[in-house]
Amino acid sequence: MSRAAVDTGRIKDLVRARLLRDPELEALSAPERRLAVQTAVHDALSDARAILPVGSLAEVVNEVSDEVVGLGPIERLLKDPEVSEVMVNGADDVYVERKGRIEKVEGLWFEGEAQVLHLIERIVSPLGLRVDESSPYVDARLSDGSRVNAIVPPLSLCGPSLTIRKFSLKPFTPEDVVRMESVPADVMRFLGERVRGRANLIVSGGTGSGKTTLLGVLSSFIPSQERLITIEDAAELRLSQPHVVSLEARPPNVEGVGEVTVRALVRNALRMRPDRIIVGEVRGGEALDMLQAMNTGHEGSMSTAHANSPRDLLSRLETMALMSDVDLPVSHVREQVASALDLVVHTARLPDGQRAVVAVTAIEGTRGGTIRTTDLYGRQRDGSMVLPDAHAPAHGAGTPQRQVARPEPVSAIPGRTPILRGAGERRRPILGWPGSLRRLGTVTEGR
Repeated sequence: MSRAAVDTGRIKDLVRARLLRDPELEALSAPERRLAVQTAVHDALSDARAILPVGSLAEVVNEVSDEVVGLGPIERLLKDPEVSEVMVNGADDVYVERKGRIEKVEGLWFEGEAQVLHLIERIVSPLGLRVDESSPYVDARLSDGSRVNAIVPPLSLCGPSLTIRKFSLKPFTPEDVVRMESVPADVMRFLGERVRGRANLIVSGGTGSGKTTLLGVLSSFIPSQERLITIEDAAELRLSQPHVVSLEARPPNVEGVGEVTVRALVRNALRMRPDRIIVGEVRGGEALDMLQAMNTGHEGSMSTAHANSPRDLLSRLETMALMSDVDLPVSHVREQVASALDLVVHTARLPDGQRAVVAVTAIEGTRGGTIRTTDLYGRQRDGSMVLPDAHAPAHGAGTPQRQVARPEPVSAIPGRTPILRGAGERRRPILGWPGSLRRLGTVTEGR
C-alpha cells in the first residue's frame, strides 16, 4: 500500500483503543510500555495491510506513546527544560511559561475536549481522585513532583482546563540563584547566616514569584545534624540534609472522606521531636499552629505565604490565624506574629520575567499595638540591592546620636511605595545583626 493511502489517524485510533483496554499496561516500565506501543502499531499496520516509512512509523509510535503512557500533546512541553509551566485552556488553546514569560504554543492542540478529560483522568485516577460535575476541580501532582490543577465544566466555561507547574529534578543551590542575579551574593550570605542562627522566617510573594524555590535554597543552610519535618500540600521540597521527614496533605477521596489538612500535619509534627518545621505554604488556620511552633522551642522554622509586600504579609498572617478554631483577640494574635517571626523575605517577578528577592524585613516586636519592622534590604529599579542607612551608627549606650541624610527613595516592589525611611532615624548597621531577635536584642538596639 502506498504511503498516501495509509490513514495514520485510523491507525492511531486502533492502537489507542487496543492499549487502553490493556489493564497491565500501567504496571510496565516506561521502556516496556513504549515497546508495547510499538508492537501494537505493527499489529495494527499488519491488520490493515498497510506500510509506513520509518519516519512516519516513529511519529505514530511517539504520538500514541505520549497519549497512552505519557501526557499526550503536552508531553514534549514538559520535557523542554526552558518551560516552567504548562497551561491548557480547553482543547485548542495551550500556553507555556518560558523564562518567566507566558507565550502561546502554536500548532499544538488536542483532538477535542474528550482527550483533555482523558489526560486529566490519567493524572488523578492513580491518586484516588476524580474530576466530574460533582467534583469539578482538583489539585494533584505528577510522579516527578510537578504540581497539577485541573478544573472542568460547568465551572470552566472554556472547556477542561489543566495547569502544570513543572518540578525541577535538580534543586537550585545558593550559587545558582546568585549567578542568575535573583539574589545578590551579600544578601544570600546574610540570609544564610540568619538561617544557621535559627531565625524564624517566612518567604512571601505573589504566585510564581519563586517562593518555594527560595525556601528550598535557604533550607540548604540548615546544619545536617538537625531533624527537619517538612509539611506541604504537594511535596516539592527536596532537602539535602540526611534527617528529613516529609509529610504531605491528603485531599478527600471520591467518597469525600479521608482528608488530612496541612494544619493537622503541623499539629502532628509537634509530636515528632522536630528541630525545625518547614511548611511549604501557610494559607489558613495552620498559620496559628506554625506561629505557636516558632514560639515554643522550634526556632529556625520557615514557611512561605502569598502577599504583596512584607507589611501585607503580617496582616495576612493575622487574618489566617483568626481563621483557626481558636477564639483569640486580634491583639493577642498580633503579639504572636511579632514574637514568632524574625525575618520576612519578599520575592517578586520583575517586568522582564526574572524572579528575584526585592525586600528583606526584620520584625522587632510591637509598640503601641503595632508590629514594628525594619527594612534591611530593598531592590532598586536598576536591579541592585541597597542596605538602608547602612552607615548609620548604633544608638546603644555611649553611642553619639546624629541624623542620617535621607537617601534617594527607591521602590522595593515595582509599583509600590518606597521602603526607605526618612531622615533623622537612628539605627545600627544591619550587617551587625546577629540573628534571633528574641534572644539577642532588636536590630535598632545596641548589644
